[in-house]
Amino acid sequence: MKTRMLLRFTALATLAALPGSALAEDWPLYHGAGSDRTSGETIANTDWAAKAPEKLWTAPTRNGFASFTVAGGKAYTIVEEEIDGLPTEVCIAFDADAGTTAWKAALDLWRVDHGGGNAGARGNDGGDGPRSTPAYAGGRVYCYTSDLRLVCLDAADGSERWAVEVGEAHGGRNIKWENAAAPLVEGGLVIVPGGGPGESFLAFDAGDGAVRWKSGDSLMTHASPVAATIGGRRQVLFFNQDGLTSVDANDGSQLWHHDFPFKVSTAAAPVVEGDIVYFAAGYGVGSTAIKVGAGGETEELWFSAGDKPVTNHWSTPLVKDGHLYGMFGFKEYGDGPLKCVELATGEVKWEHPGYGPGGVCLAGDVLVCLGDAGQLTLVKASPDGYQELSRIDGAISGKCWSAPVLANGKIYIRSTEEAACFDVR
Repeated sequence: MKTRMLLRFTALATLAALPGSALAEDWPLYHGAGSDRTSGETIANTDWAAKAPEKLWTAPTRNGFASFTVAGGKAYTIVEEEIDGLPTEVCIAFDADAGTTAWKAALDLWRVDHGGGNAGARGNDGGDGPRSTPAYAGGRVYCYTSDLRLVCLDAADGSERWAVEVGEAHGGRNIKWENAAAPLVEGGLVIVPGGGPGESFLAFDAGDGAVRWKSGDSLMTHASPVAATIGGRRQVLFFNQDGLTSVDANDGSQLWHHDFPFKVSTAAAPVVEGDIVYFAAGYGVGSTAIKVGAGGETEELWFSAGDKPVTNHWSTPLVKDGHLYGMFGFKEYGDGPLKCVELATGEVKWEHPGYGPGGVCLAGDVLVCLGDAGQLTLVKASPDGYQELSRIDGAISGKCWSAPVLANGKIYIRSTEEAACFDVR
């Protein structure tokens, strides 16, 4: 835990006292600075019925299921827009306080066509677009497109600093519906899956894009890599079609591997607490928790087969004090439950329906939850039962297959139609 917090604090762009918050903290990566969907901030006002948070801004975000990263005074996400009549993946940088567009940068053509008919909550169908979320570090923004193009942008103006065509340069092997994995920035490296034999796992120098290490021969999934410290060793976890592989964050050498089934799509990232790792997949696969030994051996603690009672489609849960919290279920659009699951046993402690495949983040002992239909709630992170603290129904319109983030006293959310920022200081 000490290592995790130290790494989080070294990733901060700002560190200052805020009224109603313990710290002002950026959210530089898809899963947060600690790869655990957890903020170092707290939310003082959890009674929104008495005092509703101010909606500071809204802005259009046409198509896409990317979430926000927030750093250096800007909020970044990826959308689909028409440029010269062609559908294009575009990174947008919003002013984090005002919501005005600071810049836009075209990344790649959007080549995937799902017909725009993706199911969602009742009356909330449709919407498509890019799925990968940008990463931020050291004044740079890193984007990984659906067609495996890794792009480094200058955070000041969106100009392209370097790019790598992973498909062409590294024998890239994409997946059905194409890439959704977000880049991971760790120790001066930009780490992504998707390469060919011997280079399934790739690490590029964050400064100039040079290859720093490459390893592995596993087919990618839609799940994003995460960093964790297990047994005192910093490692990167890749959730592949042949299971979960851990590599040394410094050189990419394999530390351990645990076989796990694959069907159609694996999209939720692994979750780590201590030496226990949880991971799950939909399409009838199920979920498991394993214990990682000092020598890299793995022990299965439990396995839950199928899509119920414990599985995740693409909504990655988080863990606090030995319990998982998040949107569980498979294709239960609008109805899927928020659940609390004991990490070591897989026992469901409680569940509450009506969320669908949205997302969560954690601030202190409060879950910030975004449901499929745009409902934003605060829920107590406790195994003692579902305790809803506050709710805003219809916080935004459009389909919300993304996760909320808390950064510098503000909650950022987005859908296939719009984005919004709420002041919770």
